[in-house]
Amino acid sequence: MATNKILLVDDDELVRLTLGGVLERSGFAVTCAENVVEALKRITSEPYDVLLSDLHMPGAGDGLTVISAMRHVNPSAVTLLLSAFPHLEAAAQAILFQTDEILVKPMEVSSLVSVIRQRLAIGPVRDRRIESLAAILERTTGSTIQEWYKLVLKEKQVMSVPMSHDLRCGHLPQLFRELVARVRASTPIGCDRSVSPAAALHGLSRHKQGYSAAMLVEESRILQVAIFKTLQNNLATIDPSLLLSGLMAIADEIDSQLSQAVAGFLEDTLPNAQPAWA
Repeated sequence: MATNKILLVDDDELVRLTLGGVLERSGFAVTCAENVVEALKRITSEPYDVLLSDLHMPGAGDGLTVISAMRHVNPSAVTLLLSAFPHLEAAAQAILFQTDEILVKPMEVSSLVSVIRQRLAIGPVRDRRIESLAAILERTTGSTIQEWYKLVLKEKQVMSVPMSHDLRCGHLPQLFRELVARVRASTPIGCDRSVSPAAALHGLSRHKQGYSAAMLVEESRILQVAIFKTLQNNLATIDPSLLLSGLMAIADEIDSQLSQAVAGFLEDTLPNAQPAWA
């Protein structure tokens, strides 16, 4: 079996030495380049199976130039972009340049090797599927709730109130439905917030279950973490033109839900109320 050839492009000598060595020990043939000019010479002189490039070398977005050149000269190569700070604009440009995957530094070497091997098995992206944030949230509701629950299990303060998985997560499907509707409607930030009886009722329920207001807020914070982690994992499929406005709408809607939940938490009673998930 032929050894897969990797072109590693990074202006940090230590990264080239350490990462290059690890990749070679993992069975790859590695060629290094320290800047855009050297990388372009390598790309035009011999074929590679994988391009692994830093994004800033040192100019912002230098890696995009390398990615574009590889796509033009050798479209069959897998292209991977490394970035410690995946800025939204850079991520959007990377999608346009058909980067196969954007990897966030620091990344475990074992995980990086696994990604490279998986991408080699799949091959480069040719027709990229682009999705709206609403579609991604709708598609990943179940897995995002699972991620949220895993994170909540690590919070001792929240877990000090014992309850079943269903009671802990029961409010989330309705919250996601309202969140998807808000993002899909593209309601401008600053408009009157939609009323959510389910959110108010969730706050009331948490009060009766023994939560403190701080625990309610912590649950909401963890939810944002879980959602943004999901979006990061789907970054390559997001429509870049809608990314910033979508993120703002998500944060605003979650804050609105929390505000109404806190109001419900502070209420003694909500007449004729029944949980949406009951």
